Amino acid sequence: MSTTTVTAPERDRSFDIEARPLRRPGRWIWAIVLILLAAWFVQALWTNRNIDYAVVGQYLFNPEIVAGVGMTLLITAISMLISTVLAVILAAMRLSGNPVAVAFSSFYVWLFRGTPLLVQIVIWGYFGLIFEKITLGIPFTDVVFWEVDTNVLLTAFVAGIIALTLNEAAYSAEIVRSGMLSVDAGQQEAAASLGMSPFHTFVRILLPQAMRVIIPPLGNELISMIKNTSLLSLIAVMEVYTRATQISAQNLKQVELLIVVSIWYLVIVSILSVPQHYLERYFGRGVERNAPATPLQKAREMTGAIALQLQGRKKGAGRG
Repeated sequence: MSTTTVTAPERDRSFDIEARPLRRPGRWIWAIVLILLAAWFVQALWTNRNIDYAVVGQYLFNPEIVAGVGMTLLITAISMLISTVLAVILAAMRLSGNPVAVAFSSFYVWLFRGTPLLVQIVIWGYFGLIFEKITLGIPFTDVVFWEVDTNVLLTAFVAGIIALTLNEAAYSAEIVRSGMLSVDAGQQEAAASLGMSPFHTFVRILLPQAMRVIIPPLGNELISMIKNTSLLSLIAVMEVYTRATQISAQNLKQVELLIVVSIWYLVIVSILSVPQHYLERYFGRGVERNAPATPLQKAREMTGAIALQLQGRKKGAGRG
């Protein structure tokens, strides 16, 4: 018994299309131009004789500067924590069915977003000129249970925290409200059908789903607040910019001390950007396409793209 092997005819590959990566010479030209501009800028700064970099290194880890950095971080942490709680409350009031709560929240946001932060800091810093004493008693009567001098209670540190907190709460409230509105209305209806109260619906259903939308802009607000602490120098809060200003007033090295402050701000912002990134990934884990890549993944993607482009150029040169 003989067996025959049937082989398929060879495929005609003459009509196969060979895909080649699209060449974009303009992208490389712009990259070279940007690299040259950056190198020129760095070289102009590094060789500038008007900047004493030895002074920058001397004061970068100066105890007073480091203490100012600690004060900046403390003010930012306290203000951001309290303002976030206030923002959630204000957003819930704005979305509630209570017209008084809606009016109060709307007025608060309008007032603190409509006036400059600089003005608010000055008002709270000199609040003692408006009210000499802060009292606690029965309204519209002369009965007073507790009384204290305003300047004793509202120190520069406390006034700075109040100013930053109240201002930030107005902006964050709108961020939280937009996050709430991004959640499908059917979620709230389903919670109501299960007998959940509006409070539990807000805390257990709406807020967790809205965090994916809230975290990125709220992280930007945190970075803005870190830099806005420098405005507290107007009321003599001893944060890093105030301390650098005091030192530069003595040694007349204003530019060098400003570079020191800028370096510290960049370091703080860079460090805080890392947890913000992973928070975005954590709350966006249910939506894979919206999950941002990690810095390592971005580096791999960029390296892979460059390698593919170089490989395509080599193949094109070999065929030529």
